[in-house]
Amino acid sequence: MTRANPDNAGVIAPPPLIFGIPLALALYENQSKKFAILDPRYARIAGIVLSALGVLLMMAAMIQFLRAHTAIVPNRPTTALVESWPYSMSRNPIYLALALVYVGVSLYFDTLWPFLLLPLVLIVMQRGVIDREERYLEGKFGGEYIEYKMRVRRWL
Repeated sequence: MTRANPDNAGVIAPPPLIFGIPLALALYENQSKKFAILDPRYARIAGIVLSALGVLLMMAAMIQFLRAHTAIVPNRPTTALVESWPYSMSRNPIYLALALVYVGVSLYFDTLWPFLLLPLVLIVMQRGVIDREERYLEGKFGGEYIEYKMRVRRWL
């Protein structure tokens, strides 16, 4: 691949930043303007559970990338399609995991502010990351990736 056509998906920003910056801003806003949503005891428990599930899912997905000897970060070349669990249930388990952690942290801090930004986060992820990755993978792996897309849902 040339510099004009690099061997990567050309995502607009690292996905952890796309989730992390709005979450940090929302939590900062919550410091001055509380916007609670649940009983704090239940919110904390739900937040811990969702965050833990997100971290476990992320670890499982990352292990599959390591086993396939391909890049985890989207600004590096992809050398293999990963189709084993959790990629057999979702084409984007790491992004699903980031969303679970985002919601989990929001619940843990019992604030609605991050939920108000979540639709924007998901739109940016879809257009600036996922669509670009899917075009890249189709171009690189052709029919193999198209068949995978037909078998496995994007999120769940």
